[in-house]
Amino acid sequence: MKRAIPVLVLSIAGLIPVWRYEPSLGTATTETASPAATPSASSSAASGSGNTVVKGSTVQTDKGPVQVQVTFQGTEITAVKMLQQPNHPQTTAAVPKLIAETLEAQSADIDSVSGATITSDGYQESLQAAIDANTESAASAPSASAAARTVDGSTVTTDKGPVQVQVTFEGDEIASVKMLQQPNHPQTTAAVPKLIAETLEAQSADIDSVSGATITSDGYQESLQAAIDAKG
Repeated sequence: MKRAIPVLVLSIAGLIPVWRYEPSLGTATTETASPAATPSASSSAASGSGNTVVKGSTVQTDKGPVQVQVTFQGTEITAVKMLQQPNHPQTTAAVPKLIAETLEAQSADIDSVSGATITSDGYQESLQAAIDANTESAASAPSASAAARTVDGSTVTTDKGPVQVQVTFEGDEIASVKMLQQPNHPQTTAAVPKLIAETLEAQSADIDSVSGATITSDGYQESLQAAIDAKG
């Protein structure tokens, strides 16, 4: 009877590693399930690659909803992805053909796939909506030519001192003029606001000299014209 006690203790001790090992199995299972979040990260990386990703409208058809997602590089269609489509063998077979035609035609003006006319019509409608949205977005964005640009005019040496202007353009329009250098003289100080006001009104260097500040006015016009010419 006394010998049975050590055997029982050893048996219990042998079970302890098993009990400790089971929770680690549960933890491993949870970790392997976590990569399910990867697709969303992949999607955001694609949208930040310099391309524009646009979702087309959801078109309800007799076979089910149809919706596309289009990737544009400028106005070029570089990829099309189906977000929603009917669960039907003919649709599954038709989608690659529709996408291939889209990439070739670069528009929604493509042929329907035989046997999947309903899906084809829904695809074209959703695709056209995405193209329209991309075109509208591009049109509303400020163009490079309309962006503000600052140009320094030449430094003109006059008998009263150097004269130099800095001109800010918005597109082809003169938005503002700033004096970088001017003679330190009361008549010049009084003349500059008048010269700038005339420039903004005339939108050119073809303005009148200010009485009493002819030398400064001539230097101003010369520097201003140089800035206009440099802007192109």
